[in-house]
Amino acid sequence: MKNMFCVLLLSMVQPVLAQTKLEKAITNLEDHYEQEKVYVLTDKPQYAAGDKIWFKSFVFDGYNRSELSTTLFVELYNSDKKLIDWKTVLLTNGEGSGDFQLKEDLPEQVYFVRAYTPYMTNFNEDFQIVKTIPVYNPNSTESLVISKSSDWSAKVFPEGGTFINGMPTKFAVRLSSNSSLPENWSGKIIDSQNPNTPVTTFKSFDKNVASFKITPASGKKYQAIIQDNAGKSHTIDLPQVADSGLNIEVSSSKEGIKYNLKGVNLKQQLQGYKIIGLINNHLAYRANINHLTNEASSLIPTKISSGANGILQLVILDEQDNVVAQRLCFIKPGNLKVEKAEIVGQSLKPTPRAFNSIDLSPESYFKNYTVVVSEDNGNPTPEEDNILSGLWLTGDFTTRIDSPAQYFAKNANTEALDALLISENWKRFDWNAVLSGTVPTIKTQSQKYLSYRVKPIKNNALLPNTSINLLSKSGQSQPVFSQFKTDQNGYIYLNNLNNDEPLEVSAFVNSENKESGNQDLFVTIEPLVTPSPFKGNFPATKYTLVKADKNKNLPPTISRAINTQKNIKKKESNDIQIQEVALVGKKKDAKADLDKQLSSGMFSSVNSTVFDFVNEDQHTSGYTNILDWLQGKAASLTFQRNNSGANVPYIRGQQAKLFLDEIATDPSMISTLPINNIAMVKIIKGSGLVGDAVAIYTMKGNMQAKSNEKEVKKNNSSIIKGYDKPSEFPIEMIDNDAPEKIENDTRETLYWNPNLFDSDYVPPRIKFFNNDSAKQFKVLIISFDEDDNILYDQQVLK
Repeated sequence: MKNMFCVLLLSMVQPVLAQTKLEKAITNLEDHYEQEKVYVLTDKPQYAAGDKIWFKSFVFDGYNRSELSTTLFVELYNSDKKLIDWKTVLLTNGEGSGDFQLKEDLPEQVYFVRAYTPYMTNFNEDFQIVKTIPVYNPNSTESLVISKSSDWSAKVFPEGGTFINGMPTKFAVRLSSNSSLPENWSGKIIDSQNPNTPVTTFKSFDKNVASFKITPASGKKYQAIIQDNAGKSHTIDLPQVADSGLNIEVSSSKEGIKYNLKGVNLKQQLQGYKIIGLINNHLAYRANINHLTNEASSLIPTKISSGANGILQLVILDEQDNVVAQRLCFIKPGNLKVEKAEIVGQSLKPTPRAFNSIDLSPESYFKNYTVVVSEDNGNPTPEEDNILSGLWLTGDFTTRIDSPAQYFAKNANTEALDALLISENWKRFDWNAVLSGTVPTIKTQSQKYLSYRVKPIKNNALLPNTSINLLSKSGQSQPVFSQFKTDQNGYIYLNNLNNDEPLEVSAFVNSENKESGNQDLFVTIEPLVTPSPFKGNFPATKYTLVKADKNKNLPPTISRAINTQKNIKKKESNDIQIQEVALVGKKKDAKADLDKQLSSGMFSSVNSTVFDFVNEDQHTSGYTNILDWLQGKAASLTFQRNNSGANVPYIRGQQAKLFLDEIATDPSMISTLPINNIAMVKIIKGSGLVGDAVAIYTMKGNMQAKSNEKEVKKNNSSIIKGYDKPSEFPIEMIDNDAPEKIENDTRETLYWNPNLFDSDYVPPRIKFFNNDSAKQFKVLIISFDEDDNILYDQQVLK
C-alpha cells in the first residue's frame, strides 16, 4: 500500500520508554486490519433480458488501488439469491474487467452483482459490494416499478456521541427506508414539557440528512418531530442530557481539521486525555493533554493526508484509555483532488452512423484509461453513485446512502456530507477488541494469482513422496515439462498461475513417460482460490414487482436495448447468408461427404456450420469436452453455465437444442463424451425442422480423427480453466457493410473500453460510431497515475 499520509505527533508529556496499551492497539490496527473495498462500474444502469452487462472493477486498499489481491470474484444473483453466473477476474494494479451475458428468458426483476477478493472474506461480509441491477423483460408476467411506499424511519446523532448540560451540540438527523426516501422533509426540536414552542427547526439537506444545533439543560427531555412532504411524521427522542462528560466540535477546511474539546465536571479535567486521528486504520495524528485544563483545541493540518481527500476518524480517549468520544470528518470536502482528462482533439458528427474520435493527451501522467461513451438525450440525470463515492464513502460504510455521488459533485453541499458522517460509525474494527489486543482471524491469505492442488492417484491410492513429471499445455503453445515430488500426503501444489486459456496438465510417474507406467494413473486438480458462499441478505431497493398489464410499458432505454438485440441478430444472419453464398459454388468435398453420411434429412440445412473432426485437425488439445471447445467457434453461438457448471449452448440469445447422433440430450451427457470420439459437430441456425440446434455426431465404423497431436487424452490429464477472459466490445458500426438493412440503430452504449492504453506508438484515441439519433455524447473517463491520484471526468460533448 502506498502511504497517503504522514503522522503528526503533538505531546506535552515526557517520552515513555515502554509501549502503552494505546500504542499496542495502534500497532495492532496497522499490522492486522488491512482491508480492501471494491467499486464496480457497469456500462449502463439497467438492462433488458438478452443484453450483455459489461463491468469494470476497481479494488482499493484504503484510498489506493490494492496491491494485496490479484483475484476478484464477481457473481450475478437473482432476487432469490440463486447464483446465475460468476466470473474469476484477474486484477492488475487493482483493476479488472469482464462481462455477463443475460439470457433472453431471464425473468424481469432486480438482480445483484456481488464482488469481493478472497482476502475480503476474512472480514465482515457487509463490506463486500452488492450492486443493484434492474433487468426488464417484455415477456415477463411481472413488471418492475419504483415503489411509492412512504415507509421511512429516522434517528438523531449528537456530534461525537455526547449530549451534555450547557454544551452547544450539533446533531445530525438521518432518514432510512427499505424503498424510497421522501424528496423533502423538515422538522423541529421541542422540549416535551413545552411542546408548543419549538426549541429550533431544521430542513433536510437532501433525502438522507439534516442537522441542527441546541444547547441542552439538565433534566429536560428533548424530542425531534420530523415530517415529510407527504405529511407523514415521526417523533424521535434525543439522548438523555448528561451532567458530565466531553463535548467535541469539529470543522474541516482547506487548511485542515479543527477540533475543540470541552470537559464538564471531570475529576481530573482533561489531563491524561489522548486525541487519535486515523485514516484507513492507520495512525495519522496523535496528541496528548498533560496538564489540568477543561478546554483544548488544535488544527490538524492537511499534510497528514499529503493533501489528498479521505475520511479522518477522530477518537478521544480518557486517562484509562477508554473511548469517550468519536467523530468522522472528511478531509478538504470543498477541495477534491480529482484530475480532469486532457482532450487535445475531437471529431464528433451528429449524423447517423458517422465515425467519431476523441484524442487524449499522450503527454499526460495517466497512461491507462477506462472509457464509456453513450448517447446523451439532453435530459441530465444525476448519478446515483460513481467511483468517487465508492472510494471515499460507500466502500467503507454498510448503511444505505441514497445517491452518494451527490456529495462529490460540482457545487456539492459540504455541510450535508459532514452531517452524514456525524450519523455514521467506523465499523471496520471494534475499539474495545483492538485495545484488548484481539487480532482478526485470517483464514484466507492474500495470494499471487491462482493456486491448485494436484492429486495423482495410482491403483486407487495417493502417491506420497513420489517423483512426478507434469506436462502442461495451453492451446497451440509448446508443452512445458516440469519435475515435482509429492508431499507426505501425496499432493503437488501449483502456485501463482496466471492463465486465461484452458491449461491441460498431464502427470507421469517416471521421466520416460512410458505408457505401461501410467495406464492406471488418474489426476484430479483442486483449486485453492475459491469463491465464498453468500450468507447475508441483499440490500433493499427502490423497486417492487407488480403484475404486468396486458399492454406492458417498458422504459424507453429498454425498448431501445431490445431493438438493438434484434439488429445484432439481423447482422449475424446477414453474415451467415454471405458465407453461405460464398459456399454455394464450391466443389463437393470431404466435409460435405461426411455431413451427408452422418446427417438425416431432418438435420440437413444450408443454414448450418459444420466442423469436421475426421478430415480436419480441429486442435482440441487442452479441452475437457466439446462444448468448451465450441466457445467462440461459430457466429451467434454463445454459452452460459447452468447450476451444475456445464455449458449450455445459446444461438442468438435463445437456448439451442442439443443432439447426440440426432437424439435429444443435455449438456451433462455431452460433457462426459471424449472429444476423440466425435466425428462432426453441426450448428444449425433457425432453419430446417429442428430450429436452432447443436448436433454432435460420434465416430462410425473405421472412422478415425485426424490430429497432429501425438498424445491422446487419458485419465492422467486434467484441465485448469484459470481466469475468465473478458469479451471484446464491438466498436464497429452495426452492419457497416450494409447499413440500409438496419432500419434504426438504437445502441445506448457506443463505446466501452476498460483498458485504453497510452503507448509510445499509439496515442490514446477513443473511436466509435454514432447510432441513428445521438446529437451529443456523454463521455466518462477514469484513470490513475503511478501515485494513485485519480482522474475522473464525466462531460457531455457535442
